[in-house]
Amino acid sequence: MLTQTIHAGQKSGVIGAGSAKRVAVDTTVMEKNIAHPTDARLYERAREQLVELAQEAGVDLRQSYARLAPRLTLQVSRYAHAKQFKRMRKALKKLKGYTGRVMRDLRRHLDDIPEGGLRDRVIAKLALVSQLLHQQPKGSDKIYALHEPEVDCISKGKARVRYEFGCKVSVATTLDEGFVVGMRSFPSNPYDGHTLKETLGQVEVLTDQRPDLAVVDRGYRGHDEDKTRVPISGSRRGLTPKLIADIRRRSAIEAEIGHMKTDGRLSRCPLKGTIGDALFAVLYACGHNIRKILAHLRAWLARMIAALWAAQQMRNVRCQAVTTA
Repeated sequence: MLTQTIHAGQKSGVIGAGSAKRVAVDTTVMEKNIAHPTDARLYERAREQLVELAQEAGVDLRQSYARLAPRLTLQVSRYAHAKQFKRMRKALKKLKGYTGRVMRDLRRHLDDIPEGGLRDRVIAKLALVSQLLHQQPKGSDKIYALHEPEVDCISKGKARVRYEFGCKVSVATTLDEGFVVGMRSFPSNPYDGHTLKETLGQVEVLTDQRPDLAVVDRGYRGHDEDKTRVPISGSRRGLTPKLIADIRRRSAIEAEIGHMKTDGRLSRCPLKGTIGDALFAVLYACGHNIRKILAHLRAWLARMIAALWAAQQMRNVRCQAVTTA
């Protein structure tokens, strides 16, 4: 589908036949549809899901903590708001104990659940909750959402948004027109320089052209691309005036990504899992290109109407002059 939108852009005149030879590459974060991950909320949600599975399997738990756990979850947030962190940690430890007791109780009744899809779901949920309860604050492969365990915590580096929870997406646009010629997701939050080769490979597959020039920012220093010339923003040595202009042009991709998040829906991915991330990134690139094609056609239609209107006005003036004469 993305290849077809690129061909449509070439046929409609939005981009030229060789525009894919010169691209700008950058990465952004495609956030997932999850709430802010706090420990209290994760523990309470894990307990609720375990109790629901136990009820579905017909397992009688010793205690579900359906009355105590929600109250304790609210109390944790109140202690945190009041900056009473010692009491907050004590309540959080108690809430974690509630979830652990429900998990161990359901695990003891695992043999009573018959083989089938429900048993597999219970085993998978027990493994996920066990990983949640044993994860460390500075450990790797942390769980930020029970329905989206693959979500990554990506540092934003800005005061208003310190972190974003989602998936890293690499975007490749034509340097002159800002038309998307490559877009793919990268789970596990890799370094930007390690995504460049795969992004340029996708551009080559989609357009049948290997980019000769790929302009990037300073986050790509130390990349492993050796087939394409990759000038990095901020470089000073060995630059021609044309290359300096191309490096300055790189910042245009920031505006394109901004339009993707405000005009489109790149700011929130509704699809599930890593496959959903990959599909949504490609589908959104198609939608962005279609919007550019429609904008180009609207501008062309406006020029045609203006030209016809001017010709009609000129004809009316001439007819009026002939009639007067």
